Amino acid sequence: MLKVVNLEEGFPTVEQARQKMLRELDMARRAGAKGVKLIHGYGSSGVGGEIRLSVGRALQEMKKRGEIACVIFGEDWAISDGEAWELIKRHPALKQDADLNRKNRGITIAWF
Repeated sequence: MLKVVNLEEGFPTVEQARQKMLRELDMARRAGAKGVKLIHGYGSSGVGGEIRLSVGRALQEMKKRGEIACVIFGEDWAISDGEAWELIKRHPALKQDADLNRKNRGITIAWF
């Protein structure tokens, strides 16, 4: 249901990570996945921060165009967040996600 994609793997450039994200989102959608958890890091090594920002901007644009139903950044991926809670209520299996309620800025949830 929730595909996990590690955008940090192999130490890509920001553009390489963005392109991988776009490919993986497309493949996940075509494979019938409901959503994708993107692991992009949060910048502790210097590079993850730029990937995080680029991924966030791209996902917000995709949401505006209607290509993605919702985007939940890791710091908001908690039952206390309204949008996250609505998603979890519709898909209770998401309660099992290891990053839920951990305020992990290194991930983002994209839901189709």
